[in-house]
Amino acid sequence: MLRTPSVAARLRGPEMQHARVAVYTITSGTFKELAKDAEDGMLPIFQQHPGFINYGLQESGQNIVSISIWETRAEAEAANRLAAEWVRDHLADKVRLETTYVGDLAFWGGARR
Repeated sequence: MLRTPSVAARLRGPEMQHARVAVYTITSGTFKELAKDAEDGMLPIFQQHPGFINYGLQESGQNIVSISIWETRAEAEAANRLAAEWVRDHLADKVRLETTYVGDLAFWGGARR
């Protein structure tokens, strides 16, 4: 089940969103392989949780930067636990967590149309 911002959030209009950023070092495999694993495994888990908005990965040399956007800080903090469990169960032999950050987004802009 795909989650979109709640009806209440859409009715409130644009408000501050919250980001979870995690940096992992690749210890085995390739970014492309790990991204596919995350898209098939982590993304559906995030999509099932309240407040989820977006998720993606960025390649940065031997590092992976994981970025997820949430409606509330508490939901972003909860995503840390979800991700830690999933990585432990599925990618522990392929990545090492370096650091995580949870914080408020000042803005999250897109292309002008």
